[in-house]
Amino acid sequence: MKNTFILVFFLSFVLFSCKSDTKSADISEKAKIETAKKYTLTPFDASKTFADAEIEEMAYSAGAFNFKVAEGDYTLGQQTTDAPQKMCANSGKGQHIHLIIDNAPYAAKYTNEFEYDVEDGDHYLLAFLSRSYHESIKTDKAHVAKKVTVADKGITNAQPITAPMLFYSRPKGTYVGKNDTEKVMLDFYAVNANIGTTQKIIATINGEEHEITKWQPYYITGMPMGENTIELTLTDMKGNKIDTPLNPVTRKFTLKADPAE
Repeated sequence: MKNTFILVFFLSFVLFSCKSDTKSADISEKAKIETAKKYTLTPFDASKTFADAEIEEMAYSAGAFNFKVAEGDYTLGQQTTDAPQKMCANSGKGQHIHLIIDNAPYAAKYTNEFEYDVEDGDHYLLAFLSRSYHESIKTDKAHVAKKVTVADKGITNAQPITAPMLFYSRPKGTYVGKNDTEKVMLDFYAVNANIGTTQKIIATINGEEHEITKWQPYYITGMPMGENTIELTLTDMKGNKIDTPLNPVTRKFTLKADPAE
């Protein structure tokens, strides 16, 4: 009986030790994978809020857009007051509208009326109010998302987008100098998606995957000078790509050193 007890104790000890070793190995392997990442995604600090920011109406006719932006704390063309603290690319022209048609890079517009050529046909259209440093205002009232039909430089039909969709916003274009290239903002717009609950995003930066489970902007650090590529994919929580329009979306942008620095 005594020998049986000793044997059971010994086997239990060995089994526990194996499980502990396996768990430790898993944690160690995970740490190795995380530390091997070339690039770091860090959430933005809280930005200036614009609770009353609103696009009240949008029209497109004769090749021109007309947005009615509610009067209040948010004003097109003004600098966002916390821009100096963000330490990332900022527009000297101030706050603006980001207009995205289908899979094209956004157009930044600093007035509520402007000419813009949209080809005839069906399109997915997103417009949202942006801070001067290009961070989107992520509220229902601050954006318009429509599936539109355009003919003869006007919208002939417009319907709300009902499918979950992801629109790429930043990075975009060329960044020059230490201040703009060391910390580059990643920002995107989720429509009909609950990021972190029913969907997540896989951000592939120069081939390196990063999982995003919260809809917010991020600083990207560690990217090299020259051309960089980011692909954003909307997935379910298991990582399966969602079959939805414009998914995934890919952008190329360039980082350059300032010769004067």
